Amino acid sequence: MDNIKESKTKVVHKGERVVSTEESAVDYCERVYPQTTDEFKTIMDEMYVTFCKKQRNYGPDNISVGTDLKTTDDIKISLTGIWFRLNDKIQRLKQLVVLGQPDEVGESIQDTYEDMSVYGVIAQIVQRGKWAK
Repeated sequence: MDNIKESKTKVVHKGERVVSTEESAVDYCERVYPQTTDEFKTIMDEMYVTFCKKQRNYGPDNISVGTDLKTTDDIKISLTGIWFRLNDKIQRLKQLVVLGQPDEVGESIQDTYEDMSVYGVIAQIVQRGKWAK
């Protein structure tokens, strides 16, 4: 049992980095990668603003497909719609990134990644039963 306690407080040196097993993953990342974690938070804030603007423009029915999302079938239809939207974005990235096609519609690669991320969050909200509430 003492070995378990010791391993929880063990400090490991890896190059210049010191890793404490008591330190949370968030604290560790923020300490070791401060610019990366700050940028992650900035991007999440930007995504939230975009999400709110699109919600205001479209409303919740574009995701709920006119249902109240109370049945398994309603949720499946909604998630299928999100899947199609994500697939559209993946195909767009294929054209822009993989095939090097020029942007013809005014949607940048960054916009496409943001849309994909937001749809991922929306799918989780739908699955958790919190959409439009």
